Parts: sequence; structure tokens; C-alpha cells
Amino acid sequence: MKPLLILLAAALAGAAHAAPQTAPAPAPARAWLTTPDQRHLLAPSAVSAPVPQPDGVIRVNPGRQFQRIAGFGAALTEGSAWLMRHGMTPAQREALMRELFTREGNGLGFELTRLTIGASDFSRRHYSLNDMPPGQTDPELRHFSLDPERADVIPAVKQALALNPRLQVMASPWSAPGWMKTTDSLVQGQLRPEFHGAFAQYLVRYVEAMGAEGVPIFALTLQNEPHFEPPDYPGMRMPPRTRADVVGRHLGPLLQAKGLKTQILEWDHNWDEPWSPLSMLSDATARKYVSGVAWHCYAGDVSAQSQVAQHYPELDVWFTECSGGEWKTQWAETLPWLMRHLVIGSTRHGARGVLMWNLALDPQFGPHLGGCKDCRGVVTIEPGTGRVTRNMEYYAFGHASRFVHQGARRIDSTGEVPGLDHVAFTNPDGSTVVVVSNSAAQPRRFTVQAPGRRVGYTLPAGSVVTLVW
Repeated sequence: MKPLLILLAAALAGAAHAAPQTAPAPAPARAWLTTPDQRHLLAPSAVSAPVPQPDGVIRVNPGRQFQRIAGFGAALTEGSAWLMRHGMTPAQREALMRELFTREGNGLGFELTRLTIGASDFSRRHYSLNDMPPGQTDPELRHFSLDPERADVIPAVKQALALNPRLQVMASPWSAPGWMKTTDSLVQGQLRPEFHGAFAQYLVRYVEAMGAEGVPIFALTLQNEPHFEPPDYPGMRMPPRTRADVVGRHLGPLLQAKGLKTQILEWDHNWDEPWSPLSMLSDATARKYVSGVAWHCYAGDVSAQSQVAQHYPELDVWFTECSGGEWKTQWAETLPWLMRHLVIGSTRHGARGVLMWNLALDPQFGPHLGGCKDCRGVVTIEPGTGRVTRNMEYYAFGHASRFVHQGARRIDSTGEVPGLDHVAFTNPDGSTVVVVSNSAAQPRRFTVQAPGRRVGYTLPAGSVVTLVW
């Protein structure tokens, strides 16, 4: 054999007996912690190797996937929009909006918001988009105008969309125009049967007008809290039969005829009456136009979401409103509640999106006219100085919104650990996010086990951690 061939054969033989190449170790998991004493507020935290004798193990299975996530966020009410536009300098407002709607510099990354069609209790006056003097009607909507929203709401949502073009915007009316109702008033009453079609036209006009302003509305609910007639701010009772008639005979066909892709979400009220969306959805004509069911937190249990979804698994689940307030100010109690019922509970029960109520309120819990007198915004803004206080809802939602990106999938996480609630997601980039909340009065030591990964953590009482790898 020639010398060169001898050397080549020897090299190949040596390579065949060389030690196999080992795969690089996976990047370490990272953690962010919030504690009820507020010493840690979405703060980076160290993880450990699997803890010896843990209180329990959370097993994450990326192979078992559930709903696709649209995002987390809060409502841009007229009160919130006015406060941000008139209680802050342009530079302060830009900084806050960037912090809320992007992930730049550890921003929250809100990707979902809700608008009110006309006034809610968090408006500075009561109005619809087609008001008429008492006793007069306008069935052809000649007086429809988006002008009340142009002052503050539209500029605010357009600023949010400019910062985050992926932001999805839904909208809900608190009342039909008063002339469409049995009370001839925005306050209380029901929709008159002869105006079912006019109300559908009113909602479609809103969708078209907002689209022309550069604000696409991806989903509508027919009525905010349709089983509640508040005494001092706009509201309207709308039983299941009425909702089915408006959707099935009017709104659904009209959206379809106009080629509009805006979805219709049913219910938009509390967990305690699952029979109501079930009743509306039993109307086959209406159901074919409905894409999902929306829920609020003020009564009942989050498991109602799954109860309805079991009957209609083809429909999406959305969680569209819950407010913090001065009735629950203790972080050790309220932070775990927010996690158990909203961030973790609603997503474990199928929610594609999760929304708090007001994005921003002032220290007097306004602006508002009627309704809730001590509701808390995600942030509190002091008018004049523009000083921002980030409330516990900010941190509760941030534990998901900052890390779970639009298009993520909820994945299976199992393990009964006393006091711990948990949920897991896989992002479009392949990263895994696990959110764990401890409602117990003692710290909990646990291990998260996933394919190729074991992570240990000791979570203080009343605290929340987000683990990412």
C-alpha cells in the first residue's frame, strides 16, 4: 500500500474508534418571581437542580396540545383612553403604551384588547353612536356617528396597534341606542323586537367604521352582561331567545353578506349561568354564525367554561372581563386568586385569550359615571404628574403575557402539588413556558419534569413564578 493510502487508512481507523460526539447541554431554565411582600416583582430568580424530597412533581408533556393562544390584555375603555391621553405627557403616554403593548425592555406584551361600543360605566358621559331625542327613532341609522370614539379611544387603540400590529381588538356594546329599547333609555330595558335588524346594522356599521379608521375588529359580543340591567349606567337585558334571533336572522347573515370576517362571540357574562349560552346555542340557525363563548369572573366557577365547551367543542373559549378592586387589596390573598381563576384557570379551561377590565384608572378609581366605585385598573395613573403605579393585576398577567406569545399552544401539565396551580405553553419558537402559583401559607418545593429537562424550584407562600426554557 502506498504511504499516503496507509496514512489515510490509519486516520479513518482512528476516527472509527474515537469517542462519540456528545450533544451540547440544553440552555438552563430561567425564572421570574413575584412575591406578595412585593420585594420581587416579575424579578429574575435562580432555579435549581431537582430538589430532594419535593412536595410534588409537575410533569409537562409538549406532545399533548390544546387551544392556540391569542393573547392576554385589558380593556381600553373610554375612561382609560381619556386618562392616558389627558393625564400624561405625550412622552409618558408613549412609554407606558410601549411597556404595556410590546415586550421591549421587559414590557408586558399585551396582544389582546377590548373596546366598548358606546359608553360603559367607565365613560365620562353616557352615549351611544346613534343617540336620538326622547320619543324619536332612527331605524335607518342616518344619525350614526363614530365621533364620540374619535376623541380618545380611537387614537389610543391606533397607538397600541402601531406599537404592536399583532394586537387583536374585540368590541362589546353595553346598550343599544335608547330608542331601540323598551325604556327609550341607555339605562335598563330590553331590545324591542322591531329593532332586532336595526341593532345588527348598528353593530356592522361600527365594525365597518372602525375598519375605515384603521382599527380592525376581530370579534364582537352581542351584549355585555346580557342578564344584568344596571340602575345607573348603560345596560340591556337580552335573554337567549333574543340573542339567537339577532344573531341567526340578522347579524350573522349581514356580516356574511358584506364579506366581513368579524367573529361573533356568545354570552359575555359570568360563570354562574352556563345554561344561558347553552340555551342560545341550541338554536341551530344562530349557532352556525357563532365562533366562540366569552366569560366574566364575577360569579360562579371557571369550570363552567369547560362545561359549555364539552357540548360545543368546535367553539373557541374566551375570557373577556374581570376587575380588580379595593375589596381585595391583600397581595397574599388576591395574587394567587388571579392566577388560579384567570391566568391559569381560564386557560386550563380552554380560553384562547384572557382580558382584565380597565387598562388604566386614576387614584379615585375613575373616570366613571355610575357603576363600580372602587374598581382597580391594571395600572393607576395620577393625572397631572403622569405617575404610574403597577397594580397586582399588572404582575399577575405579566407572568403570562410577557412570555407566552400569540400563536402559542397550551400543553399538558399534570401533578397534584398541595397549594400549587400550574399551566404550561409551547411558543411558536419552540420555547416552553410554565406558570406556577402558590396559594398555600407555606413555601412549596417542586420539580418540573419535561422531556430532556428537570427543574427544581422553591416557591414562597402566595407567590408566582414563570419558568422558561
